[in-house]
Amino acid sequence: MVQKVNLADQLARFQELWSPKAVGAVNDFHVKLFKLKGEFVWHSHEVEDEHRPVADDEVHVLLLEPKSAVNTGTVGGARTREVEWL
Repeated sequence: MVQKVNLADQLARFQELWSPKAVGAVNDFHVKLFKLKGEFVWHSHEVEDEHRPVADDEVHVLLLEPKSAVNTGTVGGARTREVEWL
């Protein structure tokens, strides 16, 4: 069953930066929301094409990522976050 998701409402539910929030799933992908500001850790992914996001001001980002994607890629560390469902 297809469900509509109000992205503005979902973004209002959290304040944490660099912490993935899942709002949906399509096949083997999560639909994720992020709030970003500043520089993230330099990292890479073996399969996904994304490296080091940087945002001077707070931005809101919607990503479609494989369910297996880890936000810090192969680097790991203190900024690694599990995907939280909203």
